Order: sequence, then C-alpha cells, then structure tokens
Amino acid sequence: MADERIEVQRKIAADPATIFRVLCDPKGHVAIDSSGMLMDATGDPVQAVGDSFVVHMDREALNDYPMGLYDVTVTIKTFVPDREIAWTILGQIRPQIGHVYGYRLEPTDDGTLATSYYDWSSIDPTWKEAGIFPVISEGALRATLGILARTVQKKSA
Repeated sequence: MADERIEVQRKIAADPATIFRVLCDPKGHVAIDSSGMLMDATGDPVQAVGDSFVVHMDREALNDYPMGLYDVTVTIKTFVPDREIAWTILGQIRPQIGHVYGYRLEPTDDGTLATSYYDWSSIDPTWKEAGIFPVISEGALRATLGILARTVQKKSA
C-alpha cells in the first residue's frame, strides 16, 4: 500500500481545533490548496460523516488533461472533531474514482502535528489500470500544509 498512499507531516503553531475549523470549511479547502485547481466552493462547513459541499475546479492548473472548469462534490468519510477528517471526491467521471484525502491532527506542547494524506489504494480498478495516480504529488501535499500553517497562524495572531 505504500505506493498507493502519500503521507506528509508538519508541525503547525496552532491548536488542533483552529486547524480543524479550516478543514471543515469549504472555503478553507480553497484557501489552502497548493495545486491551483480549487477555484471556489459552495456549501456549509461540514459537521459529520456524509456531509458534503461542492468545489468549483479548474484542471488547467495541472496542465495534464483538458477538462477546463468543472464541479466536484466533496463527501466526508471520516470525521473525528479536532483529530481527523477525510473525504472522497465525486465528479462527472464514471466509474467514480474513489480516492481519499485527509488530515490527522495530534496536539503537541506548542501546537499540532498535522498529517496530510492522499490514498488511492481502493480506487476503482478502471483507474488503477489507467496508471494515472498519484495525480497530486508529495510536494503539493507539503505545500498545502505550509499554506495551512500560514493560514491558521494569521487567524491566531
């Protein structure tokens, strides 16, 4: 499974609750995205497994597939307040892909150890055979953690 999952970590000088609020907010996802694909979001902050919101995307930011502008639905799969949140993406593509993004938050003496993960181990066999994963690199996950750190440190200041 190691080659079907990426995990990166970063210490962030903010408490888990502050970080979790950003991760529950659809606009927070847009604010911390390092890929450039997330353009805007519609919906209320999530509060439980099964909650969802819409993200307005622009695949041209990756310059890999000419998909242009499109919408996806983010559906929460794991929700443990101030500890872990994970979601899958539902879009126009059939069969649905089934990849998962998430964050684990562990309190530390001076903030939070944040782990960002991207897992495609259970994707539909059609997409495994296509060999297109990972779409987002380890570097992009690290950059998003950096933007998350900057975002929550501004809110704490």
